Amino acid sequence: MAHLNYKHLYYFWMVAKTGSIARASEQLHVTPQTISGQLSLFEDLQGEALFEKAGRNLELTEAGRLVLAYAEEIFLLGQELEQVLRHHPTERTVQLRVGVSDAVAKAVAYKLLAPALSLPQTLRINCREGKLDDLLAELARHKLDIVITDTPMPPSANVRGFNHPLGECGLSFFATRGLREQYPQPFPTCLDGAPILLPGEDSALRSRLMHWFETQGVRPRIAGEFDDSALMSAFGEAGVGFFAKPSAIADMVMRQYDLELVGTTEDITEQFYAISVQRKITHPAVLAISQAKPLTTFGSDTSHATSTANKSFIGKKNTKR
Repeated sequence: MAHLNYKHLYYFWMVAKTGSIARASEQLHVTPQTISGQLSLFEDLQGEALFEKAGRNLELTEAGRLVLAYAEEIFLLGQELEQVLRHHPTERTVQLRVGVSDAVAKAVAYKLLAPALSLPQTLRINCREGKLDDLLAELARHKLDIVITDTPMPPSANVRGFNHPLGECGLSFFATRGLREQYPQPFPTCLDGAPILLPGEDSALRSRLMHWFETQGVRPRIAGEFDDSALMSAFGEAGVGFFAKPSAIADMVMRQYDLELVGTTEDITEQFYAISVQRKITHPAVLAISQAKPLTTFGSDTSHATSTANKSFIGKKNTKR
């Protein structure tokens, strides 16, 4: 294969970003015929089609998506070099491209990524949220450095990747004051017959919750199912049902949504992982995240709140009487 022509690659990158040769020609101030000719030559040299027709626009082929992932890195580095030469900074910016599964609570994702913020280098984080399968596909195309998720990479995934455990913690249950007053029994008896908000069926936590309800002899009424943890919290804040969150963020949940802590359990734990395409991590930000202390060490201390939650609630009920 001939040596890579970066002018051809740049034309390809602009067409991929704009979606058409015409729009790329407007931005580059060259004729569409010039871009089309250079693009065809680039494809001939690579031996594969990089685009396919989609109406009036062009869509990337599988090979095109792979080339685009590298082109973005190359030209972003070029832009960074321009900044370095212009302003002469003392250090290089570290870019971290991370995908966060929508099953992971936003506050947990922040806590897991926080160690990267302590790096001595300047850090720029690019976060994307979505379904695990979609994020793993982007990871395989080198468009992400890591994926943060609540489950190990599925064995059926058509991606070569490695799991890096980030820690685990128990679960805390929350409800509005009004809903708690409707179900004043001690935890977990109060959940029997009560409306409950659950993670979606794709969540690894859902089956563990259902099994735990059975072992505790409680049968909540499923009032909602949510793939997005933030949306579940919003419904919980509105009093639609009880719901569970990792104990590591219990204090934050109570403050942010003005909710009661109903109780906690260590019988169910939520686990978190970073998935990378490398067995041995070399990216400094990913390394900082993977080597951080276990999740349980930075979680809020809910042990006292758990032991007193029911007593405190019952005491307030008696006072009202």
